Amino acid sequence: MVPWRRGADGAAEVLLITSRETRRWVVPRGNPIAGLRPHEAAAQEAYEEAGIRGPVETRTLGTYRYDKRRRDGSLLPAEVHLYRMLVAEEASAWPERGQRERRWFAPEAAAAAVDEPELAALIRAAAE
Repeated sequence: MVPWRRGADGAAEVLLITSRETRRWVVPRGNPIAGLRPHEAAAQEAYEEAGIRGPVETRTLGTYRYDKRRRDGSLLPAEVHLYRMLVAEEASAWPERGQRERRWFAPEAAAAAVDEPELAALIRAAAE
């Protein structure tokens, strides 16, 4: 999910969250959820991980790959399909609130804050 909004000055902003294990900046993402279409599962994960809700585009923005670090330290290749969400609501309490930080960034700053070059390119594209 690439969550975005228009700031007070009208410029686009992108919401990033920290990962639970390594505390690096990432976008909300998760696994498929039985009974939900991919963009609906992405919206559910965005609420659980970042406490946000809003309309989600049904078309995939793009995909990127990364190595997910498991609790035992091993790496698992993962492919993430991203969707854009226009954030309409930010909850003050949500399921993973105590495990993550969330912060709004200007698009270029968000792209610079993430580790994966493919994700950075998708953040830039989402803000256009």
